[in-house]
Amino acid sequence: MTLHFTKSLSCFFVGVIWFAGLSAGADDFRVFPEPPARTASPFYQHLLSQAETAIDRRTQAWNQVQTPEQVRAWQKERREIFLRQIGPFPERTPLNARVTGTLKGDGYRVEKVMYESRPNHHVTALLYLPEGKQVYPAVLVPCGHSHDGKAGESYQRVCILLAKNGMAALCYDPIGQGERYQCFGPNGRPLVSDYKGQPGRARYLGEIPGQPVCDCVEEHTLIGLSSILLGTNTANYRIWDGMRSIDYLVSRPEIDAKRIGCTGNSGGGTLTAYLMALDDRIACAAPVCYLTSFRRLLQTSGPQDAEQNIFGQLALGLDEADFIHMRAPKPTALMAGTRDATFDITGTWDVFREAKRFYARLDHPERIELVESDAPHGFTVQLRVGAVRWMRRWLLGKDDAITEPELEVRRPADLWCTPKGQVMFLSGERSVFDMHQEREKALAKQRATYWKETPRPQALARIREIAGIRPLEKLPAASHRLIERIKRDGYVIDKLALKVEADYELPALAFVPAQPNGDAYLYLHGDGKQVDAGPDGPIMKLVRQGHLVLAVDLRGLGENQRRHPRDWGRALFGPNTQEFFVAYLLGRSLVGIWTEDTLICSRFLAGYRTKETRKVHLIGVESAGIPSLHAATLEPNQFASLTLRRTLVSWASIVETPMAGNQLPVAVHGALLTYDLPDLVREIEGNRIMVEEPRNAAGKGGGSR
Repeated sequence: MTLHFTKSLSCFFVGVIWFAGLSAGADDFRVFPEPPARTASPFYQHLLSQAETAIDRRTQAWNQVQTPEQVRAWQKERREIFLRQIGPFPERTPLNARVTGTLKGDGYRVEKVMYESRPNHHVTALLYLPEGKQVYPAVLVPCGHSHDGKAGESYQRVCILLAKNGMAALCYDPIGQGERYQCFGPNGRPLVSDYKGQPGRARYLGEIPGQPVCDCVEEHTLIGLSSILLGTNTANYRIWDGMRSIDYLVSRPEIDAKRIGCTGNSGGGTLTAYLMALDDRIACAAPVCYLTSFRRLLQTSGPQDAEQNIFGQLALGLDEADFIHMRAPKPTALMAGTRDATFDITGTWDVFREAKRFYARLDHPERIELVESDAPHGFTVQLRVGAVRWMRRWLLGKDDAITEPELEVRRPADLWCTPKGQVMFLSGERSVFDMHQEREKALAKQRATYWKETPRPQALARIREIAGIRPLEKLPAASHRLIERIKRDGYVIDKLALKVEADYELPALAFVPAQPNGDAYLYLHGDGKQVDAGPDGPIMKLVRQGHLVLAVDLRGLGENQRRHPRDWGRALFGPNTQEFFVAYLLGRSLVGIWTEDTLICSRFLAGYRTKETRKVHLIGVESAGIPSLHAATLEPNQFASLTLRRTLVSWASIVETPMAGNQLPVAVHGALLTYDLPDLVREIEGNRIMVEEPRNAAGKGGGSR
């Protein structure tokens, strides 16, 4: 067992520098007008437009699916896409299941069970069984985002209701919830950040040891961060846990393996949708408060946590309705809340109408249904009753109007399957972080061999493909608008709007000395161009030496950076969490987008206010250092030198640091299968690169080269 402890919490939260000038009376380095508060950033809107285009393409293709043969082809193709994008599942290994306790209820009993979905990686679950000795249908109940996991009140209630109505129910803890937290603080409690509090603080709260009260979505996405670098997804672990849970169910003599249902709420609705699409053993399904169209999701609450975003799925034509289509014509009921502020009801009806048409093409429109409760997000009583009625109809052949009576709800500690309430306290237990670190060590050896044996042009072409970076000659030339010219003693500042795409401009400051020496510096800072532009800052030191300096805010950085109205992750994952996930859904990386911006800006700078091409020196600070490194590696003739300052030393350090803060925007899907940042550093020859104050994923490091 490896328990991940963290001594310092300061690296978990990043205080965002909001653009408001340097001080009272100082220069205002803003180029564009101040936007209204809490509006989505121009970058988010830009990516949303691309997402809308991808969704339109998928809709046009779907409208061509008419015959049963075309339906089957669509199902097969979407399933292949889904499986490919989440990464391969492991081989089935022994469950080593055991019952650790039993509770008696009114008309049912509860067995506390544990089994291994992967070797030494335990799932904790509660099996609700009706009274009597016979064979029952069973319903798998994946949990939503509840810290108590399977012990959440609504999950207890729906499982009891199923058991009292003739069906077994298995409710299990997801990773990062209930008894399956994966990362712990020095006091032995699950370590989660308090993003609703002040940056630089964390808390471990809860009357019961081991039970915090903060948002458990965070650990899912921390797992997602290292999963992304390794070319997989948190969904891979979540789905496999569900499949192995069905393996456990069908191993029980009381369970009819041909009558398996699945229902879960919110994040459990996500898992219900995924499982019902991929596991053919699920005969009847009822995903709750999840399914909506991606179009409405992105227009309203925005992308959710890591397992709910599959790499490239929008670009590949995989929308949420397809999780229903993949299982058609098996019975499926959508459960939704009219006032759900996370998963928009309009999008849910769009999904339902599309699914109704899809099922009709297979001559079974009666097998798809929608139950809507006039309620907010949650597994409300109307939806619990609706799910149980749907299961009775299709698993028991009984179509009656059951209701939910008063039910006994137990304390979370009474439902623990483990002695101390956490699987990570079991001897030899392996967390997902442990598995990722084992995987990274193996990949490090493979990468070393790859870079030793692969011709350089081939290796660099592969990097372009992985990060999504076009050659410089295929990138558009930047045009510019002069917004304002500010005269200073010995230099001028040109406020510029640089058009790097037909519909996108970057704000930039050109510091032009009165007597330039011929060299120019492209200065990129992860927190914005204003940070180092003060009177005694690094930029002015270069200007006083006669260098022209172009300081640019890359997309979503500096004054481009704005809090999304429903932003949930910036305090831990970085200020571009929402933009990252929209790009991710489109099969793109922010690193790739930023690298292309860097190359376009460098070419613009080389010819700005001169008839001859200048040498361009590149400086990348903090997160902007990673696209700077990619640009200088892939286009070495474009830059005279590269300086990296306080830049992440390696992606491997993210995998080694479970609570890596502010690193999501610089992650590239599957990068560690082929290369890491030190591989790029080695590609830049001699003294053309300077690495100053490198930082690991915990924000620590030092030295220069």
